Amino acid sequence: MLEDGGHLYIQALLILGGAILAAPLFKKLGLGTVLGYLAAGITIGPVARLISDGEELLHFAELGVVFLLFVIGLELKPSRLWALRHAIFGLGSAQVLISGAALAYAGFHLAGLSVNAAIFIGYGLALSSTAFAMQVLQDRGGTNQQYGQRSFSILLFQDLAIVPILAIIPALSPLEEQTSASFHIATAIAAITALVVAGRYLINPMFRIIGNTGAREVMVAAALFIVLGSAMLLQYAGLSMAMGAFIAGVLLAESSYRHELEADIEPFRGIFLGLFFVAVGLSLNLSVIMTHWHAVLIAVPIFMSIKVVITYLLCRIFRSNHNDAVRVAFLLPQGGEFAFVLFSAASAAAIITSALASELVAAVTVSMALTPLSVAIGNRLLFKDKEQAAPEEDFNGAGADILMIGFSRFGQITAQILLAGGVSVTVIDTSADRIRAAGRFGFRIYYGDGTRKDVLEAAGIRQAKIVAVCTQNKETTSRIVELVQASYPDAKLFVRAYDREHSLELRAHGVEYELRETLESGLMFGRKALEALGSSETTAFSIAEDVRQRDEDRLHVQMAEGILAGRHLLFNKPVTPEPLLKPARQGKALDKATKDQIDAGEEMDIQTPAAE
Repeated sequence: MLEDGGHLYIQALLILGGAILAAPLFKKLGLGTVLGYLAAGITIGPVARLISDGEELLHFAELGVVFLLFVIGLELKPSRLWALRHAIFGLGSAQVLISGAALAYAGFHLAGLSVNAAIFIGYGLALSSTAFAMQVLQDRGGTNQQYGQRSFSILLFQDLAIVPILAIIPALSPLEEQTSASFHIATAIAAITALVVAGRYLINPMFRIIGNTGAREVMVAAALFIVLGSAMLLQYAGLSMAMGAFIAGVLLAESSYRHELEADIEPFRGIFLGLFFVAVGLSLNLSVIMTHWHAVLIAVPIFMSIKVVITYLLCRIFRSNHNDAVRVAFLLPQGGEFAFVLFSAASAAAIITSALASELVAAVTVSMALTPLSVAIGNRLLFKDKEQAAPEEDFNGAGADILMIGFSRFGQITAQILLAGGVSVTVIDTSADRIRAAGRFGFRIYYGDGTRKDVLEAAGIRQAKIVAVCTQNKETTSRIVELVQASYPDAKLFVRAYDREHSLELRAHGVEYELRETLESGLMFGRKALEALGSSETTAFSIAEDVRQRDEDRLHVQMAEGILAGRHLLFNKPVTPEPLLKPARQGKALDKATKDQIDAGEEMDIQTPAAE
């Protein structure tokens, strides 16, 4: 007879062996690793009965979801999170409220549930699985796409909605009055406030002190401590552990240790997330499904269909195109992992019976297992003629002197010069249409997201002498620069800057070379205009070079003194611009603000430094 320790080792070997066999096989068959992990869990647990305590393992494996949300938080700076506020609190709240109400109505009228039970079950099933949805998004490279951001916004609000759903338990319970809803909410707010304060005043200084010691293993331990500590704090406050880890990640998103933290946590995230999917398969209660198979068979497609229809319509109302709305709707129809906790709590409060709670848990588990199938069905409903599917990432033959990220107009002109000079160039871009169009002109471009380290590795960044970042979006460019500098500190970065403010930001990061995308074209345009008005080529060139030098001098001053410094370097003689007024308003009195602006000799670039 094996001791308990030996028994645990055998269980670990069975789980690892099943995952090693099933995940690559299902990936090869095009079914995805998630379904492979689920199949491994179902085979080891409910079918072969080699492991019987799947539910206990599931609680432990939820750390995979915690680590996943922490990594996502690290990639979301507060400014980016703020940009998603309309999707989070608009689309997200609408999805939870309307889906919950519709599911409650269906439970009351179709299943004959009591009002209280129908309300609680409806809003419990309105939540989706963060683990399954985000894993599918990452597998398909959709995290940074529009539909991926919409999906994440809905999932984030669902995590916030856990507090009020838990808070209504006392109101719906027939038992004696329990903890008040206001206490739940106050506790959650206090915990979030404590986490924010700690993140701002304690966590960064702690990492700075540990970093100075040079003890790598202590940094890993500190990263795990922060993730688990923040997760546990919010769990005790009634929120999800994943929400705590996510907030901690966001607070560290602008830390200089962000990339090191991500590298430290990434292996744990991958292992525990795979373990979570295996544990879901292990915890599938086949006896409940076999006993109540007709109820599960009816309930799962009904509640998944209701969520699909409502989510699709809401995405369309919030101005998503058809394809994005379909992707979001068929990605989020399953029940969420927090439903296991919700339905257990409802059973303890006598809102629902323990038998019904078991049926609901089984239905949620089955809906999770059907997620890959749901996504596959959604893909068949896309408008292929209007939006072709993205090509597969294939970097066979990649690797050159220059790795170019982004192949829009700026990158195309740059690539022509490099290729004409006999330089080898590897180009990656995320636009399938641009890749196909470039292929017709003889360019070889690889499909890939430059914000992902694995893509940069596959594209040959370690062989490249120069990394040319030519992406159009300012935020995307900055993310790539930060990633390259953190992971490949010896790489020479040549970067396309969006505007003056972006140029200053890139110089502060110490890139090898940056160029504003409109600077050279604007100087040439001005030169040709001067020549057309009678100036000689020599004079026009001299004036343009003087403006170029003054612009460069001003950038140096702004690096030291701030964006509004260096106005005295703009012109080599006093200039008073004429007011830009409509002809009908000429001769009329100007308002005081406009008059003051003209008297001060200000120009548009001074007032809005980011404009070019």
